[in-house]
Amino acid sequence: MSYELNEDQLAIQDLIRRVARERVAPRADEIDRSAEYPHDMFELLRELGLFALPFPVDYGGTGSLLSACVAVEEFGRVCYNTGYLLVVQWTPFGAILAGGTDEQKARLLPGLATGELRGALSLTEPQSGSDVSGIKTTARRVPGGYRLNGAKIWCTNADIADFILVAAKTQGEDGAPLGINLFIVDKPVEGLTVGRKEDKMGARGIPSCPLFFDNAFLPENSRLGPEGGQGFKVAMEALNTSRPIVAARAVGIAQGAIDHAAAYIRERAAFGQKISDFQGIRWMIADMAMKTEAARQLVYRTAAMVDAGVTGRELAPMAAMAKCFASDVAMQVATDAVQLFGAAGVSAEYPINRYFRDAKVVQILEGTNQIQRNIIADGILGRAAKR
Repeated sequence: MSYELNEDQLAIQDLIRRVARERVAPRADEIDRSAEYPHDMFELLRELGLFALPFPVDYGGTGSLLSACVAVEEFGRVCYNTGYLLVVQWTPFGAILAGGTDEQKARLLPGLATGELRGALSLTEPQSGSDVSGIKTTARRVPGGYRLNGAKIWCTNADIADFILVAAKTQGEDGAPLGINLFIVDKPVEGLTVGRKEDKMGARGIPSCPLFFDNAFLPENSRLGPEGGQGFKVAMEALNTSRPIVAARAVGIAQGAIDHAAAYIRERAAFGQKISDFQGIRWMIADMAMKTEAARQLVYRTAAMVDAGVTGRELAPMAAMAKCFASDVAMQVATDAVQLFGAAGVSAEYPINRYFRDAKVVQILEGTNQIQRNIIADGILGRAAKR
């Protein structure tokens, strides 16, 4: 399968690389230090018309996940948080596009595409991080809709979003289980409390907050897809399809870490020569570059598979490989980059520690790398029997 960048994708890469260096990079450290939502960067992305980039032309996009990966990589190379702004917008967009009704699509997707609306997705709960089936939040049927009760954690973009897609176990009026569904929770709604934002190690510019639902009423048309979980399955497949975007963020982190480390060792000298002239140092940079390029090619190929229409069991192991390998590489490369900075690498004065912290985040979010390894093994060996 060919995944060479075409002329349009090369043009996107060139544009965003230039914008990232000129307008985003100067803000990156301050966004990380302050942990404040970068409204100016959101407006920049609106100005560039990037919020529909992976989606159909009807919404102003390119219809190409590979194009989206190229964009996220270039932003991640200088500022993880700015690239994250795209991802948190694309996630609910993809879920609604895949599993929503015509009315829901018409109501929400145009606004997400232009940036007039901001969305969020909430799956994780205190007792069930990777185990989505173990969620305890319930949506119980009542006349005219549902009553939502429960608690969520780590809902990224929650305090900024106009609406949140919330996963809950649907129940009949008698409490009988009906499966898991996603529900569109418009803000504000009585019975929803958004908690204090987390003080995170990385990805600090985009807030993550807990959610608390106390008998919040949701109308019938807030349910995404048919009752019984089918809409949830479709939406989760859309999330699986978008996993290469997460991997592209990791590639951006790795490449940015290389950029900073290479510039630093060229300027420093020890024992009468430049640090960049020591063979051991040169080999470290060579290994960092090899790993990063290998991760990039895996991500691009997986994105090209999505663009070619590959889905389901054929795509899942590749998407898991891309996310797992790229984020592990980002952590390895960022760790080596800190080492190349020496004592300066642990100082907040230099940006390299930001790459180190953001790399660790990518190993965990959107399915930990242990879960990704399970998906890969399942694709080869079949599912392990439950004990």
